[in-house]
Amino acid sequence: MKKHVFLFPFLLIFCFSFATAQNGYWQQHVDYTMSIDVDVESFSYSGEQSLIYTNNSPDTLQRVFYHLYYNAFKPGSGLEAASRNAYSDKRNMSKTLLSLDKNDWGDVRVVSLKQDGTLIKHETKETVLEVELITPLLPGESTVLDMSFFVKVPAVVRRAGKNNSDGVAFSMAQWYPKLCEYDDQGWHANPYLGREFYGVWGDFDVTINIDKDYTVAASGYLQNPEKIGHGYADLDPEVMHEEKLSWRFIAPNVHDFSWAADPEYIHDVVPIKDGPVMHFFYKNRPPYLKSWKEFQPFAVKFLRFFSDNIGRYPYEQYSVIMAGDGGMEYAMCTFITGSGYADYRRLLGVTSHEIAHTWFQFLLATNESKHAWMDEGFTSYIDDAALNEALGLNNVVPNKGAYEGYLAWVATGLEEPLTTHADRYKFSRGYGASSYSKGSVFLSQLGYIIGEKNLYRALQLYFKKWAFKHPRPYDFIRCAERVSGLELDWYLMDWAQTTKQLDYQVNSIVGEGRKTKIVLKREKQMPMPIDVEVLLNDGSSAVYNIPLTMMRGHRPLDGAVLLESWSWAQPFYVFEVDFPKESIAAVVIDPLNFTADVNRKNNRL
Repeated sequence: MKKHVFLFPFLLIFCFSFATAQNGYWQQHVDYTMSIDVDVESFSYSGEQSLIYTNNSPDTLQRVFYHLYYNAFKPGSGLEAASRNAYSDKRNMSKTLLSLDKNDWGDVRVVSLKQDGTLIKHETKETVLEVELITPLLPGESTVLDMSFFVKVPAVVRRAGKNNSDGVAFSMAQWYPKLCEYDDQGWHANPYLGREFYGVWGDFDVTINIDKDYTVAASGYLQNPEKIGHGYADLDPEVMHEEKLSWRFIAPNVHDFSWAADPEYIHDVVPIKDGPVMHFFYKNRPPYLKSWKEFQPFAVKFLRFFSDNIGRYPYEQYSVIMAGDGGMEYAMCTFITGSGYADYRRLLGVTSHEIAHTWFQFLLATNESKHAWMDEGFTSYIDDAALNEALGLNNVVPNKGAYEGYLAWVATGLEEPLTTHADRYKFSRGYGASSYSKGSVFLSQLGYIIGEKNLYRALQLYFKKWAFKHPRPYDFIRCAERVSGLELDWYLMDWAQTTKQLDYQVNSIVGEGRKTKIVLKREKQMPMPIDVEVLLNDGSSAVYNIPLTMMRGHRPLDGAVLLESWSWAQPFYVFEVDFPKESIAAVVIDPLNFTADVNRKNNRL
């Protein structure tokens, strides 16, 4: 059999060029070879997994852990208990799980496990498999872990499962025993409570044996397209399909692998000039036939926008797959439901967001449980920017909705810091307002602090240094510091690690002959450099920029008048303008509304 292994030269160069870009940084590596045999009638499969695990850490590992995600989808699980005992807006999942028929429960059973050919002890504790190694894994060494397993696919409760709302048979995310990540903070073997993921970088070789009528969409490159057909290639005329087809996919340098399958899938292929090939999989049913055709050119625009503004998409294909229970990003693909999106325009927001996730969390693989705001917030910011351009909206603040969401939640008095673990937010709305909205505002405000051009330069440097790695908040802020020349640790600390609020006030305007003194006041604890616009009665205006002393500099001014810096220790700031008071119509702080000021009523006098 001829093998079809595709890998951009760029990807290879990228990986080698930056493997040692960060002194002292290390990350683990895992290579998966898996084969599963799917029973489409019972929605189950048996599988074999051979895993080569390389310990690049300086530590000797005595044990390892696996995620067994589907064990969460049944009554009495930790996921059900966490939902049942949560505040009111998170209880629906518990009700769903408790109502499941037993045939719809998820189940992952490890039948056997060997280390380098020898059976080893293991214990399943709901969604985590604990494994004691026979031979400790020394720094720089590798071990082979061979596993036989059986999986019963659950009903779709959260992201994955069988027979979703569109009737897609298999939405297979987090479907295999998945090795937990070990980094310089130790193991991350968290029980699955429905939120986020964190995986080990490596190469995947996956074979899916399934009924011949099913079209499979997956991470990776199909290795035998001429023997499969199904829209991947013209079928070899000499090939006669048996009852089952063996779909073999190779996904290089990823930290996850997902697939979906359905007998009614339409498979559209859209090449992009000087870019990857985009694949679209959707049910052969109205109204999807129209809407999923109409949004495809926009999906192409989104992928190009992110490639141009963050960093080049490094793989040769990307797939948009009708599956799951909303929108969720995976390796080289995304799952998006059709339900509720009969109009293609309603697909644009979710598609832009999920494609953007390819950069923020997939290629820049933060631990999204600990830093969900870098995952969801950065994605929300850049997907709003992509929509603004693709739709020609020309909004000065493309993520205005993020400001509204953040400020509305602040007003409740229930805000928690962005450092809150994704599973530990009191309210789902609080998680959304923090991770999505406040995380998005983090970037747009940073553009206000350092200049929008510098913000995009920072994002590009961040991609260059940290793609195919596990960056943390300070890794990004250091990139912003490098391109801007400013000190920015204060911003990361106060915005992400606290719930300090931002409120600046025009306190008074005092005439002194032909000049006027303007008095400003910082009402709350969150510091921020500010722009002040003085509007004159004749329709003209002057803009003044006041940097923070702790910034040790200022952004490019773009015509604004630079004033002395404002020390955080001083609640008041006074400056003088060369206009008589009677000629001044108004004084406005942050006239373009780039800061998340909790009380904009006092920004104008």
